[in-house]
Order: sequence, then structure tokens, then C-alpha cells
Amino acid sequence: MHKNVETLEKDLGYEFEDKKLIIEALTHKSYKQPYDNERLEFLGDAVLDLVVGEYLYKKFKNSDEGNLSKIRASLVNETGFDKLARALRLGDYILLSNAEENNGGREKSSLLSNAFEAIMGAVYLEAGLEKVDEIAIGLIEKNYKEISLDSLFRDFKTTLQELTQARFGITPEYKVLASRGPDHKKEFEVGVFIEGKEYARANGKSKKIAQQEAAQVAVSMLKKEK
Repeated sequence: MHKNVETLEKDLGYEFEDKKLIIEALTHKSYKQPYDNERLEFLGDAVLDLVVGEYLYKKFKNSDEGNLSKIRASLVNETGFDKLARALRLGDYILLSNAEENNGGREKSSLLSNAFEAIMGAVYLEAGLEKVDEIAIGLIEKNYKEISLDSLFRDFKTTLQELTQARFGITPEYKVLASRGPDHKKEFEVGVFIEGKEYARANGKSKKIAQQEAAQVAVSMLKKEK
């Protein structure tokens, strides 16, 4: 651990009474302790689903269930939690094996996202839902300029384009692979291709939504490949 946990607590705006909880939340399985953060991550994932769901339910009074689910899916995922973990500089605090550290573990999206979920699980156990709500929603509002279907979805296509240009020097290509259903209820299947290779495909009620969904999958795949 590079930094003192007290600094992290200050950034979270929450001080743990039981320090063992925050240490467990920061312990990656490679660190070879009798405990690791996977159980807390499981709990944090469920708690964040609920907290973000309630927040969106109250914020978007005219949105239907489909749109609320899409907005939640674009916040409650590895890319979204990686963003919040980086805002807290969680990579500086995670307990890792030397091998995992040398393998760039502190920068891995999956590892950072899991640690963020675990910390929210730990906060929930000790201080309850309201505290998780205060911390998680505070971080979301601070780190997203705008929370709407358009802005969140636009982010995935932009992120994918930035990633592919940096890594391959080209932009991704989207192709409609199929469309199903009657005109008033069409569903499109779109694939995203990089250098002619299909990276992901997804369905959506419009080509635009399907492209965004496919871009989201491709982004997390590329981040894992690093």
C-alpha cells in the first residue's frame, strides 16, 4: 500500500470504525491473506445497483423503465466504477502481490472497479445505505458533467474511438448485422469492427442505441487486453 488509509477516508468523507473492513476491501486475492475483497465486492455491487437505481428513479421522473435501465447500466459497470476509483486514486491503496503489481495491477480497470465496489460494500456494512448513497452519488455527480441517456452513451463511442486511435491508429467501424420485428418495434443488431475484426455486437431499439451498447462491450474488452 503506497498511501495511508486515512487519506482515502478523508477523500471518501467517511472514517471506518473497524479498520479491518477497509483493509479487507483493499486486499486483492493475489496478496495471499486469509481474506480478500471479493465478498465485499459482491455486496457492494448489489448495494450500488440499488443506490444508483433509486437516484435515477428520482432524477428522471418521466423516463420509462427501459431508459432508466440503460442509464444505470452505463453507470454501474466496470468502466463507470473504474472512473470513480481513479477519482479516489484507489490504485495507490490496493494491497497486491509483487507479481500483480509488476503486471500493472494498480492500473487495471477490473481491479480498480472491484476495489471500489468492495469499499462501498464495507461502508454499507458499517454505516448503512444512506452513507453509501451520499458517497457514491456525490462521486458520480462530481465525475460526470451530465447524466443523461445521450451524454452517457455518447461517452462509450467517444471512449472507444480514442482507445482504437491510440492503439491501432484507426477508428472503429459499425455495421448493422440484422434488424428484426415490425416497423414500429424494430430491433437492430449492430457489430463493431476494428481492423476488420468483430469485437462486439449488441441489440437496441435504434441503430444509435445498438452502436452504443456494442461500443461499451468493446471498450471493456480492450481494457482487459491491455
